[in-house]
Amino acid sequence: MISALKRFIADLAGEPEPKPVSADTARLAAAALLYHVIAIDGVVEQDELKRLRVLLKDRFALGDADVDDLVAAAEAADKEAIDLYGFTSVLKQRLDIAERERIVGMMWELVFADGAMHEFEDNLIWRAAELLGVASEARIRLKQVARGDGVA
Repeated sequence: MISALKRFIADLAGEPEPKPVSADTARLAAAALLYHVIAIDGVVEQDELKRLRVLLKDRFALGDADVDDLVAAAEAADKEAIDLYGFTSVLKQRLDIAERERIVGMMWELVFADGAMHEFEDNLIWRAAELLGVASEARIRLKQVARGDGVA
């Protein structure tokens, strides 16, 4: 996991040619993007962190120790990142549109994990969805589903 974090941070620094993205790098990019959602309002609530752990465990079929490592690596990657492009470009290269929409849906689940949506969170998901190539209609539908007033 640490080597994947080092590679990911090196990739964020920018290399001239895109290299194939490994599953570990994509998993870390997704986790870092999701961690950014819970940290953007300046306070990482326990409800949000708990929901993040559940989402990562379920999505990537990880055990508790692996989730702990991934969350720690995601937090470090988020602190090193200067923008969303480093995360979203990795995901866009590695994932198909359905999987990218799933990431956006997970982002919305995290937003509503603490019972409130902060304007920074809404703006973050709008920007991330655009970078991921997720259509506005899909982003809004996923928001409604996560909020409990829409259908999947």
